[in-house]
Amino acid sequence: MTETPKLALDHVAKRFGSNQVLRDVTLSVAPGESLAIIGGSGSGKSVMLKCILGLVEPDAGTIRVDGEDMTAMRAADRERIRTKFGMLFQGGALFDSLPVWRNVTFSLTQGRMLRKREMRDIARENLERVNLGGDVLDLYPAELSGGMQKRVALARAIAPRPEIIFFDEPTTGLDPIRASVINDLIVELVEDLGVTAVTITHDMKSARRVAHRVAMLYEGEIIWTGPVDTLDDCGNPHVERFVKGVAQPAE
Repeated sequence: MTETPKLALDHVAKRFGSNQVLRDVTLSVAPGESLAIIGGSGSGKSVMLKCILGLVEPDAGTIRVDGEDMTAMRAADRERIRTKFGMLFQGGALFDSLPVWRNVTFSLTQGRMLRKREMRDIARENLERVNLGGDVLDLYPAELSGGMQKRVALARAIAPRPEIIFFDEPTTGLDPIRASVINDLIVELVEDLGVTAVTITHDMKSARRVAHRVAMLYEGEIIWTGPVDTLDDCGNPHVERFVKGVAQPAE
């Protein structure tokens, strides 16, 4: 019996005016799999992610989570599906006016001051998972380094124990050492929590470290998918040029 994909996109398309951003995206992610989606600027990665999250409505195609089609759902059912999602935004997107512990537990309280002692304990537990101590609980984002902010954002993403976590350019803006820390944490969280992970990235070191499988989005279509260890000899010239950082030849 074939296992139902945790996430499946089937012929998804999205246009903004005359700009056809997504042409025909078909892609699936198995439960517990870590998939990296690579592609250059303007290839449609961010729009695809917004479609999955329900922030943008696709013009065509289906997006299924555990076999349920989000594109055909009522708003209430869509919200139920979204509770399965965790998200690490590219810039961290922490709330500057809230201390770390309230940032980490924000999705559990919707920003309200509820069960302070319990929420602080939950925050502490999740911060420990990303190798931060209780000494940062009452600090504000501006008091943290960029790498620490990213780890707090990661703690916030896992606090509700999502089934699928999306990582949007998780190493952007970090030096190689801090980027390596974030990559290692993503691997540990996928293994320890058993979540499904989808990482949008142009950082090939990150893709090689965190992913079981890689998909390339090119001109609005998935042009190749395969195990991460086949990237260098996949046989697709667009993928090989991207991986090696070689410019597209002039036509």
